[in-house]
Amino acid sequence: MTLTLLIGFAILLVIGAPIAVALGLSAGFAIFWHDLPLSVLLQRAVNSIDSSPLLAVPMFILAAGLLTATGVTRHMFDLVRMVVGRLRGGMAHVNVLLSLVFAGMSGAALADIGAMGAMQVREMVAQGYSRRFAAGLSIAAATIGPIFPPSIPLIIFATAAEVSAVKLLLAGILPAFIITAMLMAYIALIARRQNLPRDDVSPTFPAFVKLSVISFPALLTPVLLIGGLLSGMFGPTEAAGITVAYAILIGFLIYRSLTIRALVEATRDTVLATANILFVVAAAAVFAWVLTMDQIPARAGAWLLGISDNPLVLLLILNLVLLVAGMFLESIAAILIIAPIVTPALIQAGAPPEQIGVVMVLNLMIGLLTPPVGMSLYMMSIASKMPFGEVVRGVAPFFLPLFVALVLVTLFPGLSAWLPNYLME
Repeated sequence: MTLTLLIGFAILLVIGAPIAVALGLSAGFAIFWHDLPLSVLLQRAVNSIDSSPLLAVPMFILAAGLLTATGVTRHMFDLVRMVVGRLRGGMAHVNVLLSLVFAGMSGAALADIGAMGAMQVREMVAQGYSRRFAAGLSIAAATIGPIFPPSIPLIIFATAAEVSAVKLLLAGILPAFIITAMLMAYIALIARRQNLPRDDVSPTFPAFVKLSVISFPALLTPVLLIGGLLSGMFGPTEAAGITVAYAILIGFLIYRSLTIRALVEATRDTVLATANILFVVAAAAVFAWVLTMDQIPARAGAWLLGISDNPLVLLLILNLVLLVAGMFLESIAAILIIAPIVTPALIQAGAPPEQIGVVMVLNLMIGLLTPPVGMSLYMMSIASKMPFGEVVRGVAPFFLPLFVALVLVTLFPGLSAWLPNYLME
C-alpha cells in the first residue's frame, strides 16, 4: 500500500499538482485501490484540524497582518537603524535585527518577507548594496521568524508529534538568537573584506527617544506573548487570541492607523492563508494514516534505532533527510509527514522533543531557500521584482551562517531544551 501511495504522490508532484492535492489524491487512491473504507478520508481529515493548538495558527497570522497594517514596521526599522546603522555594514545588521524583532509578531518566514522584503531591499540598495546581496540577506534573515515564538511551524510540529506546544515555542528563543548572531558575525566579517558602507543616518537622542516611544507598544507584543506562556496564564491558543486583541487595541487607539478596511483585508488574507495551511494539514493526515496502516512509523523507528541508539547520530541522519526533503516538499507538509515517523524513535534514543522540533523546523526553513520549491525565493523575487536566478545567487553565501547555527543546535541539545525545562519546572 505504501508503494502505491508513494508512486501516486510522486506522479502528482511531477505533473505540478499542489502539495495538498498530491497528498490527498495519492492517499485516496491508495485507500480505494486496497479496498479500504473511503469514509476514512473524511474522518481523518476532519479529526486532524479539530485541534485546539491549531486554532493559534490563524490568529497569529491575523495578528501579524494587523501589526503590519498599522505601519509599525517602518517605525521599528528607523529605531533599529539608529542603534546599529553607523557600524560597517550597518544596514545589513539592521536587516537582521529587524527580522528578529518582527519574528516576535509573525511566526512565519513568508510573512516576514511579504511584510518587509521590498522595504529592506530598497533601503539597502539606496545605501549602496547590490540588489542581489540585499535580497539574499533578507530571505536568510527571514528564517528567524519560524524559530522565535510565535512560531507557526513549531505549533504544527507540536500537533503532529503530540508534544508540548508551549515548551516548543520557548525552545525556539535561544536558537533564534544564535541564528541572529551567526548572520551578524558573517556580515561583520565580509563588511571588512568588501568595505560595506556605513549607514548615513544621523542619530540624535531626541529622535531615538521619540522612535522608542512610538515603537514601544508594538515591541511589547512578544513580551506579552512570552510572559503569558511562562506565567502559565494561557497556552498558545489563548496567547494568539490575546495577541490579536492587543494588535487591534494599539492599532485603533494608540497608533490610530488601523482602519476598518485594513482590518477586513487582514482578515481576508488570514482566511486565505489559513485555508491553505489547513488544507495541507488535512491532506497530510490522511497520507500519514495510510503510512501508519502499513506500520511505516514503527518500521522506520526500528530501522533508525537499529542503526544507532546515539541521539546525535540519529539527528545527523534526520538532518540529511530533511535537507533533501526541504528542497522538494512544502515545510508544513514535510513536518506533518516526517515528524510522526521519526520523533518517537529519537525521543526513545534520548533526544529532547524540543531539540527535535527546532532542528526539524530550522532544516525546513533552510529548505525554503533552496530551489526548486523554495517558496522564500519566489516570494522575494515577487516582492523585489528580481529574476529568480538572481535571488538564488544572492542567498547562496548566507547558507554558511545558517548551517553553522544548524550544527550548533544539533550538537548541543541544551540550546533548545534548557530554557523551556528550566522555566517550566
